[in-house]
Amino acid sequence: MKYRDDGLLTVIDVGSSKVVCLAAELHDGALRYRGHGIAEARGMRRGLISELGPASACVREAVEAAEKISGGMIASAVIGMGGPHVRGVNSRGGISLGSRLREITREEVRAAVDRARSVSLAPDREVLHLLPQEFLLDDQSGIHDPVGMIGSRLEVNLHMSTCAAGALQNVVTCANRAGVEVMDTVYEGVAAAEGILSADEREMGICLADIGAGSTELIVYFEGAVAHSAVLPIGGDHFTNDLAMGLHISVAGAERLKLEQGHAVVTAVPQLNQIELVSTPDHAPRTVSHRLVAEILEARATELLKMMRDNLRQGGVLEALGAGSVLTGGGAKLPGLLDLTESMLRVQARVGTPVPISRLPHALAGPEFAATLGMMLYAHRKMQSRAGEDTTLRGKLRAKLFAGSL
Repeated sequence: MKYRDDGLLTVIDVGSSKVVCLAAELHDGALRYRGHGIAEARGMRRGLISELGPASACVREAVEAAEKISGGMIASAVIGMGGPHVRGVNSRGGISLGSRLREITREEVRAAVDRARSVSLAPDREVLHLLPQEFLLDDQSGIHDPVGMIGSRLEVNLHMSTCAAGALQNVVTCANRAGVEVMDTVYEGVAAAEGILSADEREMGICLADIGAGSTELIVYFEGAVAHSAVLPIGGDHFTNDLAMGLHISVAGAERLKLEQGHAVVTAVPQLNQIELVSTPDHAPRTVSHRLVAEILEARATELLKMMRDNLRQGGVLEALGAGSVLTGGGAKLPGLLDLTESMLRVQARVGTPVPISRLPHALAGPEFAATLGMMLYAHRKMQSRAGEDTTLRGKLRAKLFAGSL
């Protein structure tokens, strides 16, 4: 699979509020920023493409901006997938190696994974990732790399990330109409985790919540592997719309108010504080209580976190968060949200900012670009794993397991 174009490695994040195209090059084996483009999202609704024409136009706009800065041509890219249609499912399967003990080979690992993935999925579902959690060899569990070991039965616990086939095809078609070939797709929760979570956090157990404009992508790691993933249908735009409706102001004014004066904890706002709302042609200047703004935002934040807590409980991972939780995405910047998260989930929480690549502009280093940068790191790692396919079977297995591409 080809990932590079004109010396560039490119990713495109098609979100509900913006489209981001990021291009990088390899310099001494490491990623180095070359250019980026950002366009306001059009033709998007609730994380899905609703109009191909406007959607492909804004993708083209972002790509052309990235080409102008980078000085290269972008003809292919890795695309992120998010939205409420993305779901995770756990399965288990395995193969018998016969009555005599045998050495496990890469082909037998593939066969075990194929057996585990053969669960019944709806016809409209497409598999995004196959992520082995652990292998079991005879009576021994907790194995991450069984190649070369001896046994008679090999099983695997597998996490599959799936999406709506129609939504996936629409994203591919949108990119194609913009003149970009889609070389791979990645769940944005996996991508965000790529550039934020440490190996220790993944081992101890941690939940990452990527709060985008239209939805919140969840992914939970435990003992080094993905234990659970889900998408919640609440994002930053819902906070903004609540303010617009509750205060009878424009959506643009509500977004500005949220960013400049927003807080998710009412009691953290001084009781007598007043905020002057920006006047519009239809409304005279007026003031509102700062606490009223916080009340509106706290109600929506509480709903999101309750939904998150219930989802983690139903997935059986709420008690497995030894390293706590990480909030990222643009919605994670709301003051007070960390405190509310710690109170409701009863674990420590932090805001996750992505690991920057060389020469990355400071403007792209915030949590709102976590998924985009994570996609770049993910694509780079997969490219390296494919380039190393002439190494030993053990090395090939390890690279593909961690790339989730078995």
